[in-house]
Amino acid sequence: MRKVSEIWRAVAWDVQAIWNAARRAVTAPGPERDTTVQSLKAAGAGVLAWALAGWWWSAPMAMLAPWTALFIVQSTVYRSVRSALQQLAVVVTGTLLAAGGAMVTDNNSLAAMAIVLPVTVLLSGYARFGTQGVYAPTAALFVLAYGTYTGVDILHRLFETVLGAVIGIVVNAAVLPPVHGRDVRHLRARLAQESAELLYAVADGVQQNVDQEQAATWHDRAQRLTDLVTDLRTARRWSHESYRLNPGRKLRRSEPLLPSADWDFAWDRISDQVRVMLRTLAETSQDRPALTDVPEEARQILTELLRSAGDICALDDYADAEARADALKDSARQGSAPPGGVDRGAERQAALRTAQEAHGRLVRLLTDGRHEVTPALGGLAADTQRLLGDLAVVADGRPSDGSKEAEETQEAGGEGPRREN
Repeated sequence: MRKVSEIWRAVAWDVQAIWNAARRAVTAPGPERDTTVQSLKAAGAGVLAWALAGWWWSAPMAMLAPWTALFIVQSTVYRSVRSALQQLAVVVTGTLLAAGGAMVTDNNSLAAMAIVLPVTVLLSGYARFGTQGVYAPTAALFVLAYGTYTGVDILHRLFETVLGAVIGIVVNAAVLPPVHGRDVRHLRARLAQESAELLYAVADGVQQNVDQEQAATWHDRAQRLTDLVTDLRTARRWSHESYRLNPGRKLRRSEPLLPSADWDFAWDRISDQVRVMLRTLAETSQDRPALTDVPEEARQILTELLRSAGDICALDDYADAEARADALKDSARQGSAPPGGVDRGAERQAALRTAQEAHGRLVRLLTDGRHEVTPALGGLAADTQRLLGDLAVVADGRPSDGSKEAEETQEAGGEGPRREN
């Protein structure tokens, strides 16, 4: 009975999750709606390809047109074009190899398969073919199984594949062409928010004797910040790709601009400095003679310093990016003026000054003979100094100038406003 109840709970959970996803697809923009739109476009491209090749033209291999169109409607227009070229190359290769194998074996399908399939399966792993490589053995198998390897059959196969690819590309580019910018704004906002929450948590807990388990938890959260930076870089590349060959970028739509790619480098440094600082704290919690505990007065100063550092992150302009994006959409629908941004620069600068003053007091402890100087105290002073140096970039509201990679990424995406469906 218990196993049955667990199965029913799992089924109920899945049904509820599906219902919630369906509701979000209808009520609000997001990944659920994006997936729904792309699925409907792929289905529509398949129907249109069959209507042209099978119903209107009555082509002998009409199935290939909708088959190709379905898989050509990709998540970006550029990817649709690339997939179409890859699939065409794969189908040509598989078809010609199958025809050659049939000729060599005197139309013996079994012997031809024994020769051709190993070669096409190996070719399916060729990196240049991408995910379309799997269709090389499929194309060869269809040719040999149905005996369609005469010159006319090969031309029909290629023409109907091209027809399906063209239909898939046209549908993807002409009907709500996909543009991906939401993840960049969302991850950029999450970086600031989660950095602030982590710094606040450490500030609240540093006055107590930090045990090894608590320090390890903080360090694990800091590691997840660096993972967020990696996700942000991936999302930005995805966003830039979605603008390539995309006619939808010229549509008049009011959408917030994406944050500069230079910020990726700035937050990469910040997340790394937080991780290094928390690693030092984790080492002070271990039984190591070389790293004795941090003095009590230093803990009080660290609390003030880390809380102010968290304020800088929390006051970041993109911490409320999603809310401002929704406000822009509402104003566009209502025909009203877009809401003005909130200038948080003065508050960030005040928080930075407070953190720098606290750091100055922390450094003075190193030269004050009334307090015991420990390696841990010196390490934390150095770590927090580097952290505040990178947070000064956020407080100034300008990205770092030291990221050559970020500049190249920004140039790859082109200039101008970023719009999203």
